[in-house]
Amino acid sequence: MLSVLSNRTYRHLFAAQVIALIGTGLLTVALGLLAFRIAGDRAGTVLGTALAIKMVAYVLVAPVAQAFTARLPRRAFLVATDLARAAIALALPFVDQTWQVYVLIFILQSASAAFTPTFQATIPDILPDERDYTRALSLSRFAYDLENLLSPTLAALLLTVVPYNALFGGTVVGFLFSAALVVSVTLPIATRTDREGGIYDRTTRGLRIYLSTPRLRGLLALNLAVAAAGAMVIVNTVVIVQGLLDRPQTDVALALGMFGGGSMIAALTLPRVLDRLSDRAVMIPAAALLGGVLLSVAAMTCGGTIGWPLLLETWLVLGIAYSAVQTPTGRLLRRSATPGDRPAVFAAQFALSHAAWLITYPLAGWLGASLGMPATLTILGGLTLAGVAAAAWLWPASDPDVIEHSHADLDPGHAHMHGDLQHAHAFVIDDLHHRWPARVG
Repeated sequence: MLSVLSNRTYRHLFAAQVIALIGTGLLTVALGLLAFRIAGDRAGTVLGTALAIKMVAYVLVAPVAQAFTARLPRRAFLVATDLARAAIALALPFVDQTWQVYVLIFILQSASAAFTPTFQATIPDILPDERDYTRALSLSRFAYDLENLLSPTLAALLLTVVPYNALFGGTVVGFLFSAALVVSVTLPIATRTDREGGIYDRTTRGLRIYLSTPRLRGLLALNLAVAAAGAMVIVNTVVIVQGLLDRPQTDVALALGMFGGGSMIAALTLPRVLDRLSDRAVMIPAAALLGGVLLSVAAMTCGGTIGWPLLLETWLVLGIAYSAVQTPTGRLLRRSATPGDRPAVFAAQFALSHAAWLITYPLAGWLGASLGMPATLTILGGLTLAGVAAAAWLWPASDPDVIEHSHADLDPGHAHMHGDLQHAHAFVIDDLHHRWPARVG
């Protein structure tokens, strides 16, 4: 997996990603402490609203930002968004009103919503070989999970010697170092097309390609499945560990650490698995495992047979399955768009996946508070399996890249036809291919 780091450009971008992730992790801790300073006992409400604003920014801003920035130089744009995020993080310690927190968080997360899809769409151009790209995806997943474990620990260590406001300084440093690493490399020039179109066309292009591609429609259903299971873990682990099992607060971190550890195990092993199996053969069974485990925990919780060691084992399995669904996503997006359309399609995935989380986060919290853990586990497990069933139906088992098709809308003399009424090539939705060919077999 580490072999891809021999590519200098990717190595610098990966380092930029890791450093920015650590800075963002420090920001999460600092934001909670800031919310308590401003709102006291209402800190949970302030922080929850800030996180909801983050998701709204991700859903609404990503496609629009991509439409406006698609023609900008990649390196300059990525550096500009890093600097904007650093400036916002620098301003956060000085706010003293909740509305100021909300405004600054919206601006910061809007910059992240513009940065992340562009960054993700750049990696396939740097690593065109699919094996290398798969390893880069696994390395990225590993970095996310490792950050979830290390950032709180680093924040706790820093808080023993500095005030919490200094954590915002760590965030600023993270974004500045990220910008410096991006500046240090030359990025591939984004593929341009002659398409002009209006702002509506450019804003919705990624969504239209996404929703017209069967494998991506299946991915949309898997986004919902992953979000339902993930929200259950993230929102309600504390309720299960402390409320049902009467364990100490430190065990909440341990349970979440087992989930993250499972995800890292999957990230380390997936490159070899994906060399032998298709994305669909890995992602759909893994998502089904998520739903099955949630329903099993519901049954054990209802029967009073769930114990602490079993919960840890269960959360480890959930982490493995979660990563097995998440990691191959970039491969599907790369297969499903021309290089010029990749940023738009990555932005569509960014928005749609976070829309699923925007639904399931409050659903997991509301169900847990209103109906209790057995019912919540059952409902979210059922929602996960419903997403799996939809994905299996929407994403054909036979999913070749090269598809034979015809063009009734093109003149036989058109350059794309090469004189043939019927031809075959790697098929994606673009200006010459508006609909997916009828399913064969």
